[in-house]
Formats: sequence, structure tokens, C-alpha cells
Amino acid sequence: MRKKIPTITRPDLAYAASLRPEVGEDPGREEVRLAEVMPEPGSVQPAVLDDHAASPQRTQPEPSHQARQEATGPAEPAVMSSPTRTRHSPATRKIDIRVNALERQEEALIDCGVDPAHVIRAALRRAVKNWELGSEFVPPSEEQRTRITEWRARTSLVVDAAALTALLRAHDPLDVLSKWALVCGQIEPRVWAEIDILLDEIAVRAAAQNAEKVAPET
Repeated sequence: MRKKIPTITRPDLAYAASLRPEVGEDPGREEVRLAEVMPEPGSVQPAVLDDHAASPQRTQPEPSHQARQEATGPAEPAVMSSPTRTRHSPATRKIDIRVNALERQEEALIDCGVDPAHVIRAALRRAVKNWELGSEFVPPSEEQRTRITEWRARTSLVVDAAALTALLRAHDPLDVLSKWALVCGQIEPRVWAEIDILLDEIAVRAAAQNAEKVAPET
């Protein structure tokens, strides 16, 4: 026989309390409780903040270009630097030369009292001091040169490349001769002339010194 379930016609508080499930705290209740603890917005005192501490540091705007010019004065005009002009020196060539005295000058060189090699080198320096190579070929002299090779002067000489090229094209197109063979006709006569001048100067100086020595004795 089935048991009859009683019908509840009014709210039973004891019965309803026994049916309520046990759960965690209601978040809605937590919000209500916090609201009760927190004071009303009107009762909250506004916090007084320091203007210097609270306000961010204002960065002064960078002065304009015109303001900078007025403060520092007018800018100096830029100096226009002109490009350096390179000086083009005339093209030159270096040649080796060797020159000696003439056979007819041997005796005077030996008797002058000065080393003949020094005399010939001095004559060569004088001969090429203001000399410039010409483009016209001068054949070597036929005069007999001395055979004393110890007196020979050797040096290097810088000449104009264009003049030397003209000599090569006209008289040595295959470039088989020495450069000295092309220019010796222009230099050797000048050296021999300077040797004669030096020998005369040495002789005059020696005669003057001898005259000074003889004068006190008389």
C-alpha cells in the first residue's frame, strides 16, 4: 500500500531551512557587506596634492630657428673653399751622362795644382746650370778626348721629355742608342769651354798668390 504524501498548503520555515543547500559564500552578500563598511562618497575628504609633485614637469619648447639666430646673432657666412689646383710640372726624363776633358787639356790640368777630376766636375756643374735640352740633334764633336778615365765625371741629368722624344723619333726611332749619345753633342762643348775657363781662373789666382809672396821679399 502506497504512503500518501502530505500536501503543504502554507509555507513551512523549518522545512524550507532543511532543504537549503550548503554552498560557499554568496558574492552578492560580500558586495553588500563591503558597501556597508565603505563610507558614502560625500563623506570622503578630497586628498590635497602638491602641485609640484603631482603636475608633470613641463618641458620648455625648443626655441625656433629664428629665436636662436636672434639670441646668438647673425650666422657667419659659410666660407666657400675653392678646390686646390694641382700644378702640373712639365714631363721630364732622367739620363745618365759621362764627360771627360780633351786631350789638349791634359797638360794644363796636371800643372794647375788642383785635382783634374775636381776641375772637370766643377766645369760640368757650370755647363748644365742654365742649360736646356734642344730638340735639334747636334752630332758629337770629333775632338780627341783624353784617355785618362780617372778624370771622367758621371752624373744624372733631368731633361725635357718632349725634346728628348723629338730626338729619339728623328735619330733613334728604334731606341737602340744610349740617351747620352743623343745629347752629348750639346753638352760636351759646354763642359770643355768651362774647363778652359776654370784653368784660366786657376792660373790667374796662382799668379796673384805668387806675386803676393814675392812682394814682401823685394
